[in-house]
Amino acid sequence: MSRYTTLKHRAVTAFQRHVGNPVVRRLPLQTLLETTGRKSGLPRQTPVGGRRVGDSFWLVSEFGTKSQYVRNIQADPAVRVRIGGHWHPGTAHLLPEDDAVARLRSLPRMNSTAVRAMGTNLLTIRVDLSD
Repeated sequence: MSRYTTLKHRAVTAFQRHVGNPVVRRLPLQTLLETTGRKSGLPRQTPVGGRRVGDSFWLVSEFGTKSQYVRNIQADPAVRVRIGGHWHPGTAHLLPEDDAVARLRSLPRMNSTAVRAMGTNLLTIRVDLSD
């Protein structure tokens, strides 16, 4: 990882963790991904952008396996997704073979633009919803 990429990752992650996510998480219609903390075992909620397509929810992680919620998924793929204010249980699948840039074109534009601009290692994630 280049020095620029490392600095970008640290800056974006610090902003999201301490400023953006705590505010956005409180918005009643914000889409949230809830994972189980791999060390704490506690629920961890992360604001995400994505789209439900049938019985699946698609999103793209901007930092791939460096994202804490992706690491949580690797440890336990059982997740919940809050869509439109309603929680849906599901199983998350990391799809490194999927073209994440192309996938972003099918997801909500505002979030996709931010993910492309801030991201350094895009990774597609599909959540198979079980309700």
